[in-house]
Parts: sequence; C-alpha cells; structure tokens
Amino acid sequence: MKDFRLYAITGEQFHPGRDMIEVMEEAILGGADIIQLRDKDAGREELLRKAKALRTLTRKHGVTFIVNDHVDIAMEADADGIHLGQGDMPLTAARRLVGDKIIGISTHNIQEALLAQQQGADYIGVGPVYPTATKAEAQPVTLAYVREAAARIRIPCVAIGGIKLSNVDAVLEAGVKRICAVSEIVGSSDVIGTCRAFIQKLEERKRRVWS
Repeated sequence: MKDFRLYAITGEQFHPGRDMIEVMEEAILGGADIIQLRDKDAGREELLRKAKALRTLTRKHGVTFIVNDHVDIAMEADADGIHLGQGDMPLTAARRLVGDKIIGISTHNIQEALLAQQQGADYIGVGPVYPTATKAEAQPVTLAYVREAAARIRIPCVAIGGIKLSNVDAVLEAGVKRICAVSEIVGSSDVIGTCRAFIQKLEERKRRVWS
C-alpha cells in the first residue's frame, strides 16, 4: 500500500453533466493520490465499466484505486482495494476474498477503529467529522474522535465528512495526516486548484508539526 494524503471520491452527484473520468483526472493532477469509486445507484454492468475506466486512469498516473462496497467489482477490475462500511461485509470475510489487496473501513468511534485495526484493516476512515450531504443521515463524530483516533490508532487514519478548505486546518490540528473530501473537490469549478490548495495546507501542517 502506497502512502497517501489526499483521498478523492467520485461523487458524481456533485458534478452533473461532467465526465467522471475527466473530473477524477483533474483531482489526480491536483495532487489526489488515492481515488475511490463510490456509486450507490449504478447497476453492476455500469459500475464495472466505471471501475475499469478508473483502473486505466489510475494506472496511467500511478495512484491507488479503491472500490466502495463491491468486492466482486474490485476484483474483476483489478482495483488496488476495497472500502467497507460498518454495515457491509465483515472485514475478515472480505480479507479471505481479496487476499493482500487494501481494505479500508469506515469508523465512527474508537471501538470500531480499534477492532478494524485488530482485524487487519489497512486504513480507516474517521468520520463524518462535520455534517455532510454525502451521508445526510449520519451523526457527525466531531473533532474529538479525530483526535482520539490520531492518538491511538497505528494504521493510517483518513478524516472524512464535510471537510472543506475553510475547516481543514482544524481537522489537521486534531492530529490526522490524511484527509478525504468529496463535494469540495469534485463539485468545484476548479478541481485541480482545489486539490492543490488542500495539498498546500497539508504541506504547511507538515512543516510546522510533523517534520
């Protein structure tokens, strides 16, 4: 698993009328180094088509490609890994199917995070940090959980949920070194510029604290 710092998710509902591959290539050119296909509505054939197209794109640029939820799609498209929520296939069952591919797990509290780490997750999502249109029904975990995960979890922690350029500094100050943004990136009129601005904030934090 390559190290990463800026995680982008397709979120096609935030860029209607724009080509998904074009948008995600702009995110990569701006500095996103891990890409996830998340599509809750597409049928299997369409989802596989998108996965294969993103696999070609991510190979072209040498970035990591993750498929949300669908283990079979991830395997058929030869994705680098899968991302699972708390209500999806158990991590241990997924590991038997995907072997040494990356498995990421969404977590909403420290107990879920510790269990994911114990069971062999490669990284965890920590969130949603703030209210988010991506998962409107989800209760924000607040920066308190971000701080706890950053302090106690040894595998990579990715803060996600409502993260924008206007609040990412507070998220980074809570201790995480990796962030995921959806609508702020793919819904931007300047995807490349937005990603570069996130990278600049990550770099500034690194220079001040992590170096």
